[in-house]
Amino acid sequence: MKAEAFDQQFDDGGDITGALDLSKAKRPLLAQRRVNVDFPAWMVDSLDREATKLGITRQSIIKVWLAERLENSVPKGLHG
Repeated sequence: MKAEAFDQQFDDGGDITGALDLSKAKRPLLAQRRVNVDFPAWMVDSLDREATKLGITRQSIIKVWLAERLENSVPKGLHG
């Protein structure tokens, strides 16, 4: 598909996914790295209770809470 046709299809709200090679797609600033953090037992218990209330995993609640805190404390444009 030529660029003009691609642009027109996109602008018209058409499905352009067939024209994309999604096998090489990347999400900038979302690369994952593993970290290990030791928490006191009371904190793990509290995290587990909150995660259960919300119906999510402990890892998810930690990620969400950290992301919220960082978004509120890091100047715009400096994330990542």
